[in-house]
Amino acid sequence: MDVLTTLTAEKPVVIFSKSTCCMSHTVKALIWSFGANVSVIELDKMPSGQQVERALVQLGCHPSVPAVFIGQQFIGGADEIIKLNVQNKLAQLLLRAKAIFI
Repeated sequence: MDVLTTLTAEKPVVIFSKSTCCMSHTVKALIWSFGANVSVIELDKMPSGQQVERALVQLGCHPSVPAVFIGQQFIGGADEIIKLNVQNKLAQLLLRAKAIFI
């Protein structure tokens, strides 16, 4: 999991994605709609993508993408992000991580 720690360090929001995944696109669009500063890592476009994907699965992310980290904490996949948004908790997480400003 050191690879995940390295990739998420000092970034307010990191989304691990695949360029062909519709749920990844949905999650990215949702978080961008808040005006968030997001780092997107497309696993299918990077040489070590399979290694990172294995680390995400070991972390408990099933399916492996989308996987969202906010404030260096693993939040979850599409279901968790959408649930947080419906509960009006996603914006609070983004604010605390300094990914958005009021």
